[in-house]
Amino acid sequence: MAARSFADDPAIAEVADGLCAYLDASPSPFHAVQAAQGLLTGAGFTEVAETAPTPTAPGRYVVRRGGSLIAWSTEHLPADRAAHTPLRVVGAHTDSPNLRIKPQPDWSRAGWQMLGVEVYGGALTNSWLDRDLGLSGRVAVRDADSPSGIGHRLWRCDDPLLRVSQLAIHLDRTVRSEGLQLNDQQHLAPHWGPGLGGEGRPPFREWLAERVGVPAGDLLGFDAMTHDLTPARRIGADGELVASARLDNLATSYAAVRALLAAVTDPAEQPWVPVIALFDHEEVGSTSERGAQSTFLPAWLERVVLAAGGGREDYWRALAGSVIASGDMAHATHPNYTERHESQHPIAMNGGPVLKVNTNLRYATDSLGAAAFTLACEQAGVPMQTFVTRSDLPCGSTVGPMTSALTGATTVDFGAPVLSMHSTREICGTLDQAGYAAALSAFLAPAG
Repeated sequence: MAARSFADDPAIAEVADGLCAYLDASPSPFHAVQAAQGLLTGAGFTEVAETAPTPTAPGRYVVRRGGSLIAWSTEHLPADRAAHTPLRVVGAHTDSPNLRIKPQPDWSRAGWQMLGVEVYGGALTNSWLDRDLGLSGRVAVRDADSPSGIGHRLWRCDDPLLRVSQLAIHLDRTVRSEGLQLNDQQHLAPHWGPGLGGEGRPPFREWLAERVGVPAGDLLGFDAMTHDLTPARRIGADGELVASARLDNLATSYAAVRALLAAVTDPAEQPWVPVIALFDHEEVGSTSERGAQSTFLPAWLERVVLAAGGGREDYWRALAGSVIASGDMAHATHPNYTERHESQHPIAMNGGPVLKVNTNLRYATDSLGAAAFTLACEQAGVPMQTFVTRSDLPCGSTVGPMTSALTGATTVDFGAPVLSMHSTREICGTLDQAGYAAALSAFLAPAG
């Protein structure tokens, strides 16, 4: 596999370039869902409103809730399929660690206009220093045409608005011997311009209202977050790596969308309903109305069963035969820190998708789930690696244990190798992205 040319193989390049385009279109979870929905609707998926009846006709459907999305297809199921037909679900998440703007962010210090921010998730905060930062997110605005009186809009600004400047080494020479120490409250507030002489930009809320084209009094609320302005790109002597923000976990979200698109273009009858679920808020515990611990996925799986003419009994029978593949990026073995990895389970960049195992169930993988993912990799013709954390180090987690507990379905956790996880700039393997999408395609639509 490693002998293949990254630069000349058009199939590999197409997946990598598609991923880069998706990453650049997705500075926030809301934009990630919008971009994913665009790919799906472009392939014939119909958006379903949560307040509308669930479609009963065979077809391709997508529903979104803020920064989360669920899509499924009943197009290639047998005409006489049972209501308790099982489901195959690929799960991922759309959020990434970043700096998010506080509700009343405006303040000044030493002649600078500053914005108050809160660290979202487990960010490597040092990686946010000395970068050109834009802003994006969602706003709630007054809308007389809406029954609730509230409308929502996505917004983004890719101008280099903000910067968190690092202290010069001349003013703190201990940084070389003792390491960089950052206080989230004191040291991470970005400045967005000097305010000398009492002049400067308007308050943030007024600035944002002008950006989205509404009077300041009509801006009822906002979700605003920073993003690094460096575009995603292929790097390395042969283009063998992809460098970008938000690879964790938009690389999986993109692979899931590609897999579902491949599943619906396969004309063969399918033994199960293919589903993808992209969740917001994984980086902060998933406890929200649209996170993996919510009813979002179980409710829609049940609605799919009910739309097929089934009842609660059919729903539970369907779940008993279902398998969920929970995807999140995996730690590649770092060449400068090999001692931080389990020596018996090295993870190579461009070495294939990664099965993630933890006996304390930080990952949901058991032998049945592992078998399902192993077979998918075999059918796709891609190698598979297995990740286990060192026994003396804590293990991260993802949406797998949550969706497993909520549904009772067999679940497997997997990922693709990445370095610099939770940095503003991560890297993954170009070839791994093609193998990732191929394995998930086989999981959702196995070869006959």
